[in-house]
Amino acid sequence: MRKVLIAGGAGFVGSHLADAFLTAGNEVIVVDNMSTGRSENIKHLDGRNSFRYINDDIREPLDLDVDLIFNMACPASPPKYQVDPVATMDICYIGTKNLLNLAHKNSAKLIHASTSEVYGDPQIKLQSEQYRGWVNTMGPRACYDEGKRISETLCYEYNEMYGLDVRVARIFNTYGPRMDPDDGRVVSNFIMQALRGENLTIYGDGSQTRSFGYISDLIDGLQKIATQIPISVSPINLGNTKEFSIIELADLVLKMLPSLNSKLVFEKLPQDDPQQRCPDTQRAKTVLNWEAKVDLESGLAKTIEYFRGYTQ
Repeated sequence: MRKVLIAGGAGFVGSHLADAFLTAGNEVIVVDNMSTGRSENIKHLDGRNSFRYINDDIREPLDLDVDLIFNMACPASPPKYQVDPVATMDICYIGTKNLLNLAHKNSAKLIHASTSEVYGDPQIKLQSEQYRGWVNTMGPRACYDEGKRISETLCYEYNEMYGLDVRVARIFNTYGPRMDPDDGRVVSNFIMQALRGENLTIYGDGSQTRSFGYISDLIDGLQKIATQIPISVSPINLGNTKEFSIIELADLVLKMLPSLNSKLVFEKLPQDDPQQRCPDTQRAKTVLNWEAKVDLESGLAKTIEYFRGYTQ
C-alpha cells in the first residue's frame, strides 16, 4: 500500500485517479479547495478507511506523509481559468513549487499534469514533445498556457537540482463522466445544448481540429507514467491521435442526440484559440506501451448518459 496524494482530486480527472488508486489497494488523500472541483465527484468515496479528503489550497504549503503525488490542481477550461488569471498563474507556479517541496521532503515521486496548451496555437500538424510551441505570452489564454509552461520548468529544475523523481504528462482534450456540465468545454457544451434542445454554438467556422481522449484511456496512461517508468522520463503526450473538426464533433453529437430544435450557430472565434490540436504519441507507445483505445462515438455515448442526469 502506498500513500497517494491527489491535488485537485475532486476534479474531473483527479476523481477518476482517486478511484483507480483506491481500487489498486492504495491509501488516497485528496486535497482540493473546491474552486473548480466538485464534492459530488468524490462523494461515493466517503467512509472508506483508505480515503481522506482535505479542503486546502496548494498555494499554501502542505505537511503530509506521502509516497506518490499527482498535481492535478488547476482550472483547465478557459472560462474558469480566465476568471482570475493571476490566481491561475499562482496555482501553476506557487502551487506546483509547494508540491515539489513536499515531494522532496518525502523523497516521493511527483506526476505533474501539464497540458497540450503548452504548444499554444501550433504551426505543425502533429505536436511531439520536442515541439516548443507557438504561444502568445500576453493574450487571454496566456495565464494558463504560460503557467503550465513555467510549472514544467520547475519540475525540470527540481529534477536537475535535487534528483527528484518527476514525470510530466501533457494531457490533450479529455472528456467523459464527471465533467462539469457548465465548464465551457466543447464536448460538454455540445452535449448539454443538444440535451436541452438548444442550438449548438460553434466558435469560428468550425474547421479547427481537436483530438478527443476518453477518461479511461487517460487514467491508464497516468497510472503507467507513475508505475512503469524506471527513471524520470518527461514530458509524455497523452491523447487520442484521431483528429476531428469541431463541425464533425457537432454533427456527431446531433446524430446521437437528434433534436428538431437544435441547429448550428456560429460566433466569433476567441483570441488565440488553437486552429489544430493532435498529439504525436510515439513516446507513450515506446516508453509506456500505451495508446488511446476508446473511439469517439463510444466515449460520447457514456458521456451523454452521464449528462442526462442534469436535464431530467
